[in-house]
Amino acid sequence: MNNEKPEPVVRTGKVGPDLGVPALVVSGFLGAGKTTLVKHLIADAQQQGLKLAVISNEFGELGIDRALLQEEGGPGYVELEGGCVCCQLSGELLNTLQNLWETIRPDRVVVETSGVALPFETLLTFWREPVTEWVGESLAVVVVNAEQVAQDRDLADTFEQQVSSADLVVLNKVDLVPPDSFGRLEDLLRDMAPGAPVIRSIQGNIDTTIVFPSVPMQGPTPNPKRKPELLPHAHEEFEAQVLSFPDNITPEQLIKQLQPLHALRIKGIINTSEGLKLVQGVGPRIDLSLPPANFPQEIIGRLISIRRKVDLIELSRYEK
Repeated sequence: MNNEKPEPVVRTGKVGPDLGVPALVVSGFLGAGKTTLVKHLIADAQQQGLKLAVISNEFGELGIDRALLQEEGGPGYVELEGGCVCCQLSGELLNTLQNLWETIRPDRVVVETSGVALPFETLLTFWREPVTEWVGESLAVVVVNAEQVAQDRDLADTFEQQVSSADLVVLNKVDLVPPDSFGRLEDLLRDMAPGAPVIRSIQGNIDTTIVFPSVPMQGPTPNPKRKPELLPHAHEEFEAQVLSFPDNITPEQLIKQLQPLHALRIKGIINTSEGLKLVQGVGPRIDLSLPPANFPQEIIGRLISIRRKVDLIELSRYEK
């Protein structure tokens, strides 16, 4: 594993008729809706007959995101585990990008970071040889959970660093907050990311021509006001744990056991008394829905819970 961070570089841009392959870094805090947005980008590319390379980086090793994206992403989907693509896995990310270029020649590239990663540091990989030879414009799209902002939850440190380095901010889950709060939320985000456009979405459904325009010069451009410095961020603030639950637990019992944990993010597939359920928890909100059609059987009955490292004692009784 290459644990060395790349040195900051200044990119001069492409010249000539070939503008290169457009690339996005989709970032955002835990539970913002990044995976849902990426699924939308995958479906759009498939509808247009375009080859999309997707690299997903999950915090934790249960592989829920792989279960949600792999079938839809096809041969252009790769998941990187065991670290964070903005630092510990920067070397693996570089090699994976180059391998995808050599094997499938993608028309577009999307890197979905974990919820604790910083988008600007991830963007630096696109500026390194040999990837910089074929990648065109690369942008940081930061997805924000509107409900989290409305409740003033976890808006400092990692969240602020992510938003401040955005080229485009997607204010997601706006259906969960009152419409009269939109202005305040957008003003707060613009204060964190001056110069970055803010667009609204529900379930990550955006007009994909905004991020992948048919004429590249008509889309978003790198935000000249974003913070380019490599800000320190502490992975030690967060910890992922796998929680196990018995079959046929009722949805009510499951939610009752999960809510007191106050996790930042919960995700997994549980065989409840009402059948298999995809469990998605963000802050105090816990939703149960139908799981994807095909997923690894070994992940059934387990959830990944991500919390700050403090106050983890109460989780131990659920550990496998």
